[in-house]
Amino acid sequence: MGQVGTDDGFEAWYRQEHPHLAAALTVMSGDAELAHDVVSEAFARALEHWDRVSVMESPTGWVRQVAVNLLRRNHRRAALERRLLGRRRARSDEAPSQAVDPDLWKAVMALPPRQRAVLGLRLVLDLSQADTARLLGIRSGTVSATLVEARRTVTHALSNEESTTASISEVADG
Repeated sequence: MGQVGTDDGFEAWYRQEHPHLAAALTVMSGDAELAHDVVSEAFARALEHWDRVSVMESPTGWVRQVAVNLLRRNHRRAALERRLLGRRRARSDEAPSQAVDPDLWKAVMALPPRQRAVLGLRLVLDLSQADTARLLGIRSGTVSATLVEARRTVTHALSNEESTTASISEVADG
């Protein structure tokens, strides 16, 4: 992408990228509020270092990596808190958008975290297999296998519901 700009470039870039990244991290985390907090923090860090970030080859790639790292840190901290306190953190079953079929959202939220992460990055952000692998710190083949398994699991869950004709691509539209 190259240089994004310095004056109004940040605002235009933010408006373009924020909704997509927030949607992907909502799918990854299962928590829209947490996703928006993490994405906002990542963009705040980008603004703080805008003189360096704006001239990077991919400012968007940088902010995505920061957001994924922040989400991972949050999940590790929450897991530690649960272990220390012996409590389970409540998870929101609320879909990120009313446009997403509730049965589809339920099926996606039942996936393991890695499968949700791959779905969010590959289908919501439309990242390449290689970029998804790099962001998650896994092999490219693992991304492919994980996506196949996630789709199979969601399709199976939806076929068991028999009350919807939703497709997995609706997640990206929400």
